[in-house]
Amino acid sequence: MIVLGVDIGTTKICAILAQRTETGKIKILGAGITKSQGIKKGNITNIELASRSIKHAINDAKRVAGTHFDQVIVSVSGAYTKGFDSQGVVNVPSKEIGIKEINRVMQMADHNANIPAEYEKLHVLPYNFKVDDHVSIDDPLGMNGSRLEVQVHIITVLKSSLNNLKKAVKSASLEIDNVVLSGYASSIAVLNDDEKELGAAVVDMGGATTDIVIHLGNSIRYNDFLPVGSVNVTNDLSMALHTPITAAERVKIEHGSLRLNSNETIELPAIGDEGSSHEVSLEIVTNVIYARIEETLLLIAKSIKESGFKDQLAAGIVLTGGLTKLDGIRELASAIFNNTPVRLARPNERDIEGMFDTLKEPEYATAIGLILYGFGYFTPYEMDSNKKLRYKDESIEPSKIQNILDEEEEEEALEKELGYSNTQSGENFTALIDDEPTFKESLKRFWNRITQLF
Repeated sequence: MIVLGVDIGTTKICAILAQRTETGKIKILGAGITKSQGIKKGNITNIELASRSIKHAINDAKRVAGTHFDQVIVSVSGAYTKGFDSQGVVNVPSKEIGIKEINRVMQMADHNANIPAEYEKLHVLPYNFKVDDHVSIDDPLGMNGSRLEVQVHIITVLKSSLNNLKKAVKSASLEIDNVVLSGYASSIAVLNDDEKELGAAVVDMGGATTDIVIHLGNSIRYNDFLPVGSVNVTNDLSMALHTPITAAERVKIEHGSLRLNSNETIELPAIGDEGSSHEVSLEIVTNVIYARIEETLLLIAKSIKESGFKDQLAAGIVLTGGLTKLDGIRELASAIFNNTPVRLARPNERDIEGMFDTLKEPEYATAIGLILYGFGYFTPYEMDSNKKLRYKDESIEPSKIQNILDEEEEEEALEKELGYSNTQSGENFTALIDDEPTFKESLKRFWNRITQLF
């Protein structure tokens, strides 16, 4: 199988084609990188321009790889996303927990979630299983018990934002197989197993956005988004130094640092009159960059504190993304995060072959994470954007799980829908009658099933 991962960012679009080798490694076959158009602060603002950029990146990747693809996975920015927690419970008639039971309890947690109508579920991620009276079960598969419970973190995205993304991708002649939160993909690419278990915050500081994801106990517990990134530094330099954006970007790349290294001056063109130039001290450049990065890191620290998990991040904070290439950012981050361990991360190459040098940079963490996601490097269990259960070491396709439910389990699931035994949510049959549209839908499904039996 060949997977195409497309990271749709505000400043760049990166498409990567990869294939799993006979040794189990993932081999990069080709990559295409192009400048983004029609995207601002992580949101599609012009479908035609965005589609053109996506198609350009994909065509470049296909030319390098010389092959086509079987599966398409795209990223969605953390902009206009929200996180919710929910829980579900089911009985286990066979007394042994299998994939079908885990699927049912995940579906129940999904059903019980109180999600605003304008939002759509992107990921349903379990962070705690309970079997009978045994709590904090990492993986209930194969365990004996009569009752299975789960607590989940649900990542949702504004429907209009997601639909615009899908339209742009479809206009580029692609059919999406899965949509993955960009911060989630980045965490897959940069975190190791110990960091996931101990608790770590992954902060992807990109071109115009910053995504925050907190991993705790091998699952995501919190996600947030900040509309700030490398572009803000460029704009600040342009205004402070009275120079065009292109010149400010060049100054950031060539002289960007959070440490004052010298009192030298540089020549810069003036805004509105590029034929003339003026001298600017590197001290001013450093001060402007420092002010913006300090403010950004303070906002990140505030978000992590408000998450409620600040004191549980034993593995500390992992910074990735293009903005982390600024000299001195790790030291400043450590000071702002009260000496919490801080690590600068690039995509993990452990299970990847043929990684181009360009893709080893931190700004490509999301794109590499999408490829890894396509080959099963996700949380132990999850319901993806297609509402299908995915799990590690799966031996059957997730889309076929529903087809292997036996008659007894289908009837139990139907009873749940009708409210006969939904003890977790506290609903009952009378309550569902009061909710007339829901009751009618359930009754229709029940009647269709009865007619099929006869």
